[in-house]
Amino acid sequence: MLLLGCIKEVSDYELAISLPNGLSGFVPVTQISDAYSKLLTKQVAQGELLEELHSLPDMYSPGTLVRCIVTSTEKSADGRRSVKLSIDPKKVNKGLNSTALAAGMLLSGSVLSMEDHGYLIDIGVTGTHAFLPHQKAKNYIKAVKKGPDLKIGQNLNCLIVEVKNEGRVVCLSIDRSEVAASIATERHNWSLSNLLPGLVVKARVQKVAPLGMKLTFLSYFTGIVDFMHMDPEKSMSYSPDRVVKACVLSVHPTSRAVRLTLRPPFLHAGGAPRQLPGQLMGAVLEEATVKAFYKQFGAVFELDDGTLGFARLKHLSKTRKSFKPGAFKEGCKHKCRIIDYSLMDEMCVVSLKHQIIEARFLQYRDIHTGDVVQGKVLSLKPIGMQVKVADGIRGLVPSLHLSDVILKQPEKKYNIGDEVKCRVLECNPGGKKLILTLKKSLVQSKLPVLSNYEDAKPGLITHGFVVCAREFGCIVKFYNDVKGLVPKNELGSEPISCPDKVFYEGQVLKVMVLKCEPQQERLLLSFRLSSKPGHEDKWKCTPKEKQEVKYQIGEIVDVKILKKKDNGLEVSILEDEDNVVAWIPTLHLSDFVATSKLLWHCLQEGDVLPRVMYLSDKGEHIILSRKSAVISAVQEEQVVRSFSEIQPGMLLTGYVRNVMPFGVFVEFPFGVTGLAPKVSMSDKFVTDTKDHFVVGQTVIAKVMSIDEEKQRVLLNLKVSECSSGDSAAESFALLSQYFKELKEIRDLLRRGEPSICELVPGKGVHLVVQDVREDGSALFSGSSVTGLTVTATRYHLGDKNIAPGEKRKALVLHVDALTSEVHVSLREELLKQRP
Repeated sequence: MLLLGCIKEVSDYELAISLPNGLSGFVPVTQISDAYSKLLTKQVAQGELLEELHSLPDMYSPGTLVRCIVTSTEKSADGRRSVKLSIDPKKVNKGLNSTALAAGMLLSGSVLSMEDHGYLIDIGVTGTHAFLPHQKAKNYIKAVKKGPDLKIGQNLNCLIVEVKNEGRVVCLSIDRSEVAASIATERHNWSLSNLLPGLVVKARVQKVAPLGMKLTFLSYFTGIVDFMHMDPEKSMSYSPDRVVKACVLSVHPTSRAVRLTLRPPFLHAGGAPRQLPGQLMGAVLEEATVKAFYKQFGAVFELDDGTLGFARLKHLSKTRKSFKPGAFKEGCKHKCRIIDYSLMDEMCVVSLKHQIIEARFLQYRDIHTGDVVQGKVLSLKPIGMQVKVADGIRGLVPSLHLSDVILKQPEKKYNIGDEVKCRVLECNPGGKKLILTLKKSLVQSKLPVLSNYEDAKPGLITHGFVVCAREFGCIVKFYNDVKGLVPKNELGSEPISCPDKVFYEGQVLKVMVLKCEPQQERLLLSFRLSSKPGHEDKWKCTPKEKQEVKYQIGEIVDVKILKKKDNGLEVSILEDEDNVVAWIPTLHLSDFVATSKLLWHCLQEGDVLPRVMYLSDKGEHIILSRKSAVISAVQEEQVVRSFSEIQPGMLLTGYVRNVMPFGVFVEFPFGVTGLAPKVSMSDKFVTDTKDHFVVGQTVIAKVMSIDEEKQRVLLNLKVSECSSGDSAAESFALLSQYFKELKEIRDLLRRGEPSICELVPGKGVHLVVQDVREDGSALFSGSSVTGLTVTATRYHLGDKNIAPGEKRKALVLHVDALTSEVHVSLREELLKQRP
């Protein structure tokens, strides 16, 4: 049977498909196309990832319509039916042959390979070569945003543009506007054996009945539109002989039944049905009004927001005996819960069953890490125990988590059907993955659940379980795969020489967080729960050591701004009981000099700056840096700690300390400095060194030579010499960091100068001319630019003669937050291009 379906969910191994009339099915990864299956086989055989093989989430998105064919239906032990589908063109288009192909036909295709001038497409027709030129694919690729090219195995809605050599060669288009405008007509010579779902046709109403309509189309075909697929806006106006636009939903080969839909999103080939807002899924509605009742199918309800909901017969009452048809007369109100959404019917699926309305969990996404849940044992396997948490929700208890101690024979403790109380260790709704634990000490723990690195604040005490004990210490795991290290000196109050003899895998213990670096996912823990520092504790020191070895270079701290001074910020280090005062020079607020000045301008006393690095302790102040590139270099050990470690050819990250007429002095973390002479400063010819570098600028320098006698390092700052190889990745990383910092600045500006945040380049604004200056430039004012200096140069006034007091529409060109200046343009060609 051929059906039109809509992709509901995409995982690495299958596509979940919404089918008409509230049904659903799935397409296994092996049923995408021949070419894709061959790549999968090749990857398995070679045992390594193939570049040309893309995952299903890379190629498919929820909400996309696809033509499917039913390959099998299976009934599970609990009575649920499973519908297996295929979108392979060889199966979907099996009724087509090369002689039946005609220009204007719409059919499914799958990308076979990429050629110089376009793509070869598999349309499943033996003896026919289908070609898609780049020109006919570029608009589709741009709109879908799944990368710069189509990928092998990608399913496409193809329009035949030209047929050559009696069907042996066809030229295709996937241009969205061309596909949407296509209508199946008699000249395409469609027959019942090759009629495809998804075709849009002009049909004539033959007969109208309470549960639907009968239509005729393509001269001699007849089809049925059921009540769920009439256009709800026009359902009362259908009458015999009326001509309507319809879309083929399904074709049954044996009964020869064709079903159609009149719902608007399907009336343009390649359209997309409306999706339900995520927050409505699982919502309980106090009063849903019965709109219609069909004794063989169920009832249609009008929900609070005017949308329609459908409840099948079995969901209208607890049992068949307790069902009362009289309670479902038009206008009756009932309490129900949204349990699903049928994309193909654009209708919520609801249930009136009390146990479903009261159920705690309906879907995987209702379950959160750390939740305590009741479940029923389904099976016991070597990897662990399968537990049913709710209808359609199953979880796995790994064998390590069946008990507080390792069970050698779990079947003696658990029987199939037993009720068990578990705790959620990990939940991934997208992959429908649920990992549970039965360890009593975790299930009954009243301590905080540690499920992400951001929550691991120093001093936090929680329960974790040992996954590894070695001579260096123990690795302890928490929820959501968060893990940390308990070093040997933190295993107990007394030294432990052989941790593997004292601790065992799966052991649940209380631990205290000493330090966490969320971005690096590094977590340092202790089994010593006393918050008082020990003699070996590096993270806290006694007041006597305050100005001595209090912090080490490269250590990350959070700080609070105490005072803003002309050339930097005076800050106090948080989580330090001694309130140590430190200094962040303005130029160390960012890798980008302009951003540093902007950040200084936006920050206020009392603000907290996270993740600042201890740089040096010179004189009276501890110097801190927020330069992301410098911090990364220190953390990744791409640094030299002394002159003796320097080798020619090394690439080092540092910052400009001084700009002299003869060259640039660069300082690196740990205090090593070097000189880049004028000749090695830039790939361009250098006339004035100050035109190329400024003090405080972050740079990557290459070591040219070292003079051990004079303790002098000569550097090269030429961009062509200072790349580690993947210059594109480096550039994107820097750009990404720059935009991240700009967003941070925009958020800071929003609290003090909200009007400047609304002004972005390309935005149109209405302004009043204040003054026309002698040089021909103009000054403006307006409600949207209060407190800002708005100017347009003579060139950007175009050929307009303006006078003070006139109202004009302008386009924002540039916003300088530091000086509160906005530059605008009145030129017509720019205003026209504005979307």
